Amino acid sequence: MNDRIYDIAIIGGGVNGCGIARDAAGRGLSVYLAEKDDLAFGTSSASTKLIHGGLRYLEHYEFGLVRESLSEREVLWAMAPHIIHPLRFVLPYSKGLRPAWLIRLGLFLYDHLGGRKRLPGCRSLDLKEDPAGRPLRDGFSKAFEYSDCWVDDARLVVLNARDAADKGATIATRTEVTAAKRQEGLWQVDTVDKATGQRETIRARALVNATGPWIGSVVTERIGASSRGRIRLVKGSHIVVPRMFDHERAYIFQNSDKRIVFAIPYQGQFTLIGTTDVDFTDRPEDAHADASEIDYLCRTVGEYFSVPLSPDQIVWSYSGIRPLYDDGASEAQKATRDYVLELDGGDTTPPVVNVFGGKITTYRLLAENVLRKLNPFLPAMGEPWTKGASLPGGAIALDGKPALLAEMLKAFPGIDAKLLARLVDTYGTQTPQILGDAKSEADLGRDFGAGLHQRELEHLVANEWARNAEDVLWRRTKLGLNMSNQQVTELSAWLEAFTAVN
Repeated sequence: MNDRIYDIAIIGGGVNGCGIARDAAGRGLSVYLAEKDDLAFGTSSASTKLIHGGLRYLEHYEFGLVRESLSEREVLWAMAPHIIHPLRFVLPYSKGLRPAWLIRLGLFLYDHLGGRKRLPGCRSLDLKEDPAGRPLRDGFSKAFEYSDCWVDDARLVVLNARDAADKGATIATRTEVTAAKRQEGLWQVDTVDKATGQRETIRARALVNATGPWIGSVVTERIGASSRGRIRLVKGSHIVVPRMFDHERAYIFQNSDKRIVFAIPYQGQFTLIGTTDVDFTDRPEDAHADASEIDYLCRTVGEYFSVPLSPDQIVWSYSGIRPLYDDGASEAQKATRDYVLELDGGDTTPPVVNVFGGKITTYRLLAENVLRKLNPFLPAMGEPWTKGASLPGGAIALDGKPALLAEMLKAFPGIDAKLLARLVDTYGTQTPQILGDAKSEADLGRDFGAGLHQRELEHLVANEWARNAEDVLWRRTKLGLNMSNQQVTELSAWLEAFTAVN
């Protein structure tokens, strides 16, 4: 048994777990986080990649959630402007669906509910004149345009974990919690390292269950605590296809079933399309985009774009399971996206907070509220601090990426400009830590393809908990879309050998 007693033990290395770890560590608390796979392995890397208020949630009268989410957009953007940027959305008006007056009212509320300061407001578009009308079918003449933000979701998780670790937190990836029980006024948490089989027991004054879609099984099978909350698993699937339009705005398409589908510029060469809302009853780790969802997404965008989309054009698909709090909604798309925090314990009973639901946009506020619930048990914790505090690499102005890139181009003239742009988009002000004293790309070591060099890989292993090719290509970067099977095989072999001795 580890002799150390932590203030908080957190189960789950998604955006909520890592956000809580960062906030708690920054308040002077000792933190242990266990994640059974890789950081952002589940839902947190399978989102639509948006920091948004949730325009459609207004229809379900979730004004509090929308207001809270809208207020966070610019807060998160300021924390990490290298991985978060504004994005304009075009909503074509379609007769027979939501009336124009209702859309205008919704967008008016969207502009004014959340204290928008830097993001531009909504406006109307003439699709006969505006370039956004060119990819669309004949018949669409009017649209509305509004602002939200794009985010590299998995990197957001990793940066929260990195900041937590820099502030003293223990981040134990590929470490599964096999059981947790209250004993002698503390939580006793049994873990196993999935790579080595080594077992360890750690003790903590408080426990947080932030396991997302696995929360139900963790409560019933691994934690000796009661829970009244019910979870509703809803699958959201996405497809990625070759670029379908040549501008940098996104589309939001209405469907006759009241659901909406986004078409978003992705990684320069592609378009990301999603999402679906389907109730899900299988194991979260088995989620995938099935044929009916793919057909639904292709049909929906085909009703708007002039060039039809077929399944054989898909270059990648993924699915995430939203762990929504079961509020009894009859349809998956109507279930609340708000989070519910359930506290069990009190007085002399060590507390546990079970985290139900939530969305990426509100993860920082969720973390603050978790710590507010635990404050009576951990009175030594400091004050809230994360609002206005940059994430690693993010200490630049909101519009500071071009200046940072210009600085990197001047400092590293022997490095390809396209590679430098990707590194700045990924690592921000930490880009020089990867490049070091490199005078040319040859100094960065072996190129595994798509501009991914040995020196960057060594950084990801040493500083970002990457262990295999999937961690690197689909979560730390999105270079998997640009790598051949042979390149992936060679990368996997190199990582296996490198991590074996590091």
